[in-house]
Amino acid sequence: MSAFWFRCYLSPNKDRKNIRHVVATTLGTLFGIFCFGWYSLHFFILVSVCYVIMVKAGVDNIHRFSLVTALGYLSICQISRVYIFDYGLLSTDFSGPLMIITQKITALAFQFLSLCSLFFREKPSLIEYLSYHLNFLSILAGPFMLVTMQLCLPLFSSTVIVLQTTSGNLRTAILMRHERPSPTADVTDSLLMQAKVDMNTHLSTVKREHKTSFLSRVCYFYIAIQAGKPKYYFAWTIADAVHNAAGYGFSGIDDKGNFRWDLVSNLNIWNIETATSFKMYIDNWNIQTAGWLKRICYDRAPYYPTALTFVLSAVWHGVYPGYYFTFITAIPITMAARAVRNNIRHHFLVSQMMKTMYDIMTWVFTQFAVSYTVMPFILLAMEPTIMYMYFHFHIISILVLILLPIKKNPHSIQYHSFHIHVKEKYRTRRIQ
Repeated sequence: MSAFWFRCYLSPNKDRKNIRHVVATTLGTLFGIFCFGWYSLHFFILVSVCYVIMVKAGVDNIHRFSLVTALGYLSICQISRVYIFDYGLLSTDFSGPLMIITQKITALAFQFLSLCSLFFREKPSLIEYLSYHLNFLSILAGPFMLVTMQLCLPLFSSTVIVLQTTSGNLRTAILMRHERPSPTADVTDSLLMQAKVDMNTHLSTVKREHKTSFLSRVCYFYIAIQAGKPKYYFAWTIADAVHNAAGYGFSGIDDKGNFRWDLVSNLNIWNIETATSFKMYIDNWNIQTAGWLKRICYDRAPYYPTALTFVLSAVWHGVYPGYYFTFITAIPITMAARAVRNNIRHHFLVSQMMKTMYDIMTWVFTQFAVSYTVMPFILLAMEPTIMYMYFHFHIISILVLILLPIKKNPHSIQYHSFHIHVKEKYRTRRIQ
């Protein structure tokens, strides 16, 4: 209801811009205090410190200081969960909102470095900075969205709307109609879909014996993971609906002339459940975080971008050993899946039947690989992880990487050419 009221009565024009920021920050602060009590102080401390860094530090160093400060503070809070609370989770876990704030802080800092925004050429004011990090739309469950989407985008104020996609690229959508896009239908669809998903959230899980076979364990964890997914489906679908209700999810017009409201969508349930590759699964799960990791790490890493991106994801998630085991396991599996697709898939495209067989086989393998990879994420500790895992998929992935030829990744060439262009552009701007 707050999101609908925010969109309807606080239109995004220049006269009401500061009022919108104050309202969004105030409601977000109240939500944070109500849900997390004194733990919400962590949000305000981190945002305040990073704002000082943004104001005082030079453009060349904002991204470094902000990344170290935000991830460092987040890691300290994550360590307290492991060693102070002894692997326990608080009834209201404040680290989730802190993770979203960390994404926003680092994305904003790196945006100054890359100069990729057409609108965001000056440092935001204090109220704009607070509104971006503490707004009521995303403080509880996210998703992360770029600063240009919230602060600089004149939503529906003219017929020309410039949109920032999840990949960081700017594109323009020209509205030929006079009416404003309404998110009501999309929000209703999200709520109705979530009612169906929520009926499956009460599947109980039982603890298996240590001596069960490896295949039985993977099948059991597949069932356990399926039972755990609806809580993420619920939270992210509701968060998507909230942003759409406030007017921030509009992404343009499709080929049929219908308005699209998927700019801040965080998952695609159908693509997740029907994924025929490890990458397809990852690309449709926690989409906004994947975009953040791509902009912050993958696109900027000169070498080993896949490995460094998964390591950063592990650090961002927390300090449980199971988290690191999951994301380090994902490195060889992702590379092996890529090698198999590049070397084998084209042999199955000779007929529809062969392609269908390939899709079925890769779907089964993908579901098993995901269950195997996510297993440590659920178990958290190292001992039960090793007890249940065995390293079968590790061995298979390494053998695939040894036996199949791997195409050279052009990422390094793209990295160097991109950053040479950015540096030259920045030097030119400073001289002017």
